[in-house]
Amino acid sequence: MLRAAAMAVAAVGVAWIHRAGDPGVLCPLRALTGIPCPLCGGTTVFIEFGSGRPAQAVLANPVALAGAIGIAVAPLGLGGRWWALQPKTRAWMLGAALVGSELWQLVRLGVLRV
Repeated sequence: MLRAAAMAVAAVGVAWIHRAGDPGVLCPLRALTGIPCPLCGGTTVFIEFGSGRPAQAVLANPVALAGAIGIAVAPLGLGGRWWALQPKTRAWMLGAALVGSELWQLVRLGVLRV
């Protein structure tokens, strides 16, 4: 529970810092090429969540949000289920999540049109 509380405080802090002075694009790949990485939107997830806009957080990067929730609740016993999976299964799940996240970002930022 302490982990989740620390993450919530961090989200509010990041949202406040962002309001004080927008640093612009933080992703080096996106800054250099214009192409987002699968984790693009991760900071925006925390900014939107910390600003009290959970729906916007989901739209920014659902995979990053799910990962953050997973990290927050892992101490409650759910982390054991993850590590109980076969390494190959975990690798496929992570790979599928990253591919899905990349496609989401490409569409969200207008690189791909659907």
